[in-house]
Amino acid sequence: MNADYDGKFDIDLNPGNWPDGLPPCLIRVDKEGRMTHLGAPMIHEGINRLLMEHVRLDEKGRYIIEFNGQRCYVDVEDTFFVIQRLDRVAEESESFFVTLNDGTRERLDPSSLSQGRENVLYARVKAGRFPARFLRPSYYQLAEFIVEKNGSFVLPVGGRDYPIQ
Repeated sequence: MNADYDGKFDIDLNPGNWPDGLPPCLIRVDKEGRMTHLGAPMIHEGINRLLMEHVRLDEKGRYIIEFNGQRCYVDVEDTFFVIQRLDRVAEESESFFVTLNDGTRERLDPSSLSQGRENVLYARVKAGRFPARFLRPSYYQLAEFIVEKNGSFVLPVGGRDYPIQ
């Protein structure tokens, strides 16, 4: 399934042409984490949450939704999950929490931070099962705490420096 700029989709309905016989979900997730179905925004939070609860990455790196014995692949521009917000929690051991596009909030694993093309920042989420892209606002929230040490960028958390790979 490929979206043209005019919003039209080229959908191959021949099962013989589907990768591994796996049908497309006809759902696309753009790099900002917005979900669309055949180009129309998916705005029902309950349905979106249900789909997000049933997504997994297969051995080929494809995002697969499995629900009630049915499987299909999702067209994902970058990552299925995105980090919308970052909050710093100053406790005994300083930590950060991220809010994802599925509405969940979890502790950031600073050892999972990595930098991709065009300086896009990523972290692993959902117990390390998925990569997640930092959206611009959350990227800027985290950037306030990143420091340069010995020519590299690190995130100091709880007395330890975590390099950004």
